Amino acid sequence: MADYTLKEMMAIAAAREINDGDIVFCGTGISMLAAMAAKHISAPNSTIFFETGAIDSLLEEVPLAVADPRVMYCTAVNGSLADAFAFMQNRRTGSRVVGIMGAAQIDPYGNLNSTVIGDYRQPKVRFSGSGGACDVASFVDRTIIFMQQQKRKFVAQLDYLTSPGWLDGKESRRAAGLPQGGPSAVITNMAIFRFNPHTRKMYLDSIYPGISQQQVLENMEFEVETEKVKSFRPPTKAELEILRNKCDPQRLILG
Repeated sequence: MADYTLKEMMAIAAAREINDGDIVFCGTGISMLAAMAAKHISAPNSTIFFETGAIDSLLEEVPLAVADPRVMYCTAVNGSLADAFAFMQNRRTGSRVVGIMGAAQIDPYGNLNSTVIGDYRQPKVRFSGSGGACDVASFVDRTIIFMQQQKRKFVAQLDYLTSPGWLDGKESRRAAGLPQGGPSAVITNMAIFRFNPHTRKMYLDSIYPGISQQQVLENMEFEVETEKVKSFRPPTKAELEILRNKCDPQRLILG
């Protein structure tokens, strides 16, 4: 038995995607844990901000929502939603803005659906919709996507396009007027996926210890390249110590 949970593995995997100096736009839950862990482990000069307008929060306790007053504690700026989205799109930040996202469905090019399952006019399930997700996917410099590894989530064709990934692949994103950005990694409870730099199609990059390649592929509706697959390095004791005791000591997210 591993001495970590898959949720902890996902949080640490995402934290490793964040570089020192990155500007991280995220919601709460596991994406917040990942951003907090990165700031304590390898990216002390990263900046976390929220759509509610809090920029560079101290985050001594993990917030439970983007409107939680704890996101406003010791911030550099307490602004508005408009301020947050302007900050996200400000080209003076350079190519350092990272968005952490999730969705109900993802396709081979990293496009996301968080709107409906089934026909839009007569859906089987209707979700909350885009919120700011479309803006984030369209304008930030890169996105990290959290997904559960399930066939009903990894689909060949979305029921509805909420947030653009690499659209139809190759140069289609640029042709649509989105010159920068795009998803860089998909982090699931089984594996890590990345995108071919030429075709922009998803490929299997690494698999968590104890998970087989067959398990991953059986939980997808579409095929992916597996030539580059490797074993993902599990969380270290130091990383787990920070995640559990510094970021979420009350187990509000980790459980």
